[in-house]
Amino acid sequence: MIRRMYFMIPDVSLARTIHNELLLSRVAESKMHVIAREDVDLNDLPEANILQKSDLIHSVQRGIPLGGLTGVILGAIVVSLGMVSPGYEGVTIMLTFFAGLFLGIFASLLIAVNVPNTRHTRFEKDLASGKILFIVDVPVEKVAEISEMVTRHHPEADMKGLEPNIPAFP
Repeated sequence: MIRRMYFMIPDVSLARTIHNELLLSRVAESKMHVIAREDVDLNDLPEANILQKSDLIHSVQRGIPLGGLTGVILGAIVVSLGMVSPGYEGVTIMLTFFAGLFLGIFASLLIAVNVPNTRHTRFEKDLASGKILFIVDVPVEKVAEISEMVTRHHPEADMKGLEPNIPAFP
């Protein structure tokens, strides 16, 4: 099981130092993500990708049922109005279901790309003030070790919490 750890870091140089220490502690760079204001130069730090910065996953989870339900309703309307040859009612509802599903996913992705991640709303004030959000994904066995290492070596690094259920992929 993987846990996502959040640290609020006051500046880029400290973030770079913590990044290097985590690398020495055998945390892969692909498991570290940094989020900051657009005007903050992160140089070679591993910037968070669109999945971590935006609300894609959450939006798709809403788009799938809404799109599918809309497709079924439209299919039922088309069938009830007699616009389909007899014997093709089930096929029509199934096709409109999949079309609605696709459109629901597509529309939710278009919207979500520009919506900040809802899990990061608690960090907005700190990010606006120029601080850096340092995200680390580590196995549950290493959480205490990494937390203790970062906060002991760098008391100005503020541990902002854990996220319990991180999938093993991106």
